[in-house]
Amino acid sequence: MAPSSQKKRPPKPRKVTDESMIVRSKSGHTGIIREEVWANAKHEVVKYNLAYINFSLCQTDDGRVLGYDNAHGYHERHSMGTAEATTFSTYAEKSARFYAEVKKLREAS
Repeated sequence: MAPSSQKKRPPKPRKVTDESMIVRSKSGHTGIIREEVWANAKHEVVKYNLAYINFSLCQTDDGRVLGYDNAHGYHERHSMGTAEATTFSTYAEKSARFYAEVKKLREAS
C-alpha cells in the first residue's frame, strides 16, 4: 500500500474525438481526413492529430498530404513529406486552419 504522503497521478487524458472521413479531390482522387483529440479532466485539449491522407497526391509520410499534431511534445505541421515546428494558440484555431487548408488542397488537385 502506498504511503499517504505520495501524491496521486493526474488521470490520463482520454480520447474525445476519433473520426475519419473519406473525401474526394476536384479531380476525383480519394483521400481521408483524420481527426483525433485527447483531453484532460478539465476538458482541455492536450494531444491532437489532424491529417489529410491521399496516396494519389503524396507517396511519402504514409500518404499524409497535410497534417498537424503534437505527438512529439511540440506542435508540428506536416506537408507532403516534410515537417516543421509551428505555433499553437488554441485547438479550435489549429483545426479551423487545417480544414481551410485541406479545402484549398482538394479544390486545387
